[in-house]
Amino acid sequence: MNQFLARSAIADIAEKVEAGERLSYDDGVRLYALGDLLALGMLADRANDRRNGKRVYFVQNRHINPTNICAAHCNFCSFRRNGDEPDAYVWSVEEIIERTRKTFTERTREFHIVGGLHPDLKLDYYCDLLRALKHHFPAVHLKAFTAVEIDFLARICGMDWEEVLQALRAAGLDAMPGGGAEIFHPRVRRKLCPEKVVGKGWLAIHGIAHRLGLRTNATMLYGHIEQPEDRVDHLLQLREQQDQTGGFVTFVPLAYHPEHNNLGRSRNLRFTTGVEDLTNLAVSRLMLDNFPHIKGYWVMLTPKLTQLSLSFGVSDVDGTVVEERVYHDAGARTDQGMDRHELAHLIRSAGKVPVERDALYQEVEVYT
Repeated sequence: MNQFLARSAIADIAEKVEAGERLSYDDGVRLYALGDLLALGMLADRANDRRNGKRVYFVQNRHINPTNICAAHCNFCSFRRNGDEPDAYVWSVEEIIERTRKTFTERTREFHIVGGLHPDLKLDYYCDLLRALKHHFPAVHLKAFTAVEIDFLARICGMDWEEVLQALRAAGLDAMPGGGAEIFHPRVRRKLCPEKVVGKGWLAIHGIAHRLGLRTNATMLYGHIEQPEDRVDHLLQLREQQDQTGGFVTFVPLAYHPEHNNLGRSRNLRFTTGVEDLTNLAVSRLMLDNFPHIKGYWVMLTPKLTQLSLSFGVSDVDGTVVEERVYHDAGARTDQGMDRHELAHLIRSAGKVPVERDALYQEVEVYT
């Protein structure tokens, strides 16, 4: 352990990290309260370096949001529509194929597909979508449908979670995104998203996906009404699920954006600061010792803060994205997408090695 960390207020935690010991709930709470961003970042960077070296990953991907009409009424959401608004939409399978074809390149490796909980779109629609995408773009991995969408489909179709996942997997599903986790603690979740599957259900759905051979992401929404203790509890529940089923490949802390949603209007909430964002990334890297990657989502962080995050435990910056709707509806000012050369430059100029990957973290190209 270097002298800076040895003299810091978290010297004892640093000793545990250096020894490969697992951090406790109390350790996590202390890290959030630390106030020494440099020590926290240095420790997270060392933990990430032991796992990933200087390699930082990105994917040539495209986001697809089939509909913004949603039966749920989450207080933090700026994306959902009731269906009668001028900007409410539902895309047919044919429309999605046509839109996707316009921006497809031979290097596209992933389609990231999430949308609203539309009460009239049943399982057949989503299976047809997966099959059509596989037919037209056979080399692309389909990372699709949050655990919340899986639960909603199961309820409206009279099926259980595993039956829904098996049908989607047979239609071409390769992996799952991590959305819908928000905060697991029931007290917070009841205020944020009372209509969504509970935290234990979210974890169980991902556990089923892992047992079926699907790799998945995980997320946490922070910066709203939760407390640091709620974040630590969330991280520990993810770590326990990973111990059990082992299928999570990356964790994505997502900052709450307060514009154009009920929660922001009612509580006068503000955007998170850069210090909060970097703290969450670093604490996540230290607590989630069994997760391969922590993602700094550049659309949320901005490219400049994403560069800085690469010294705070981050080993993935997401991808080219192409068309992002969820965060931009909530006030994001970043671009809708970046090309692979811009992403590689962002990573390289931060002193790291850019590695283009696919949805399952198989390497496509290392940029020297």
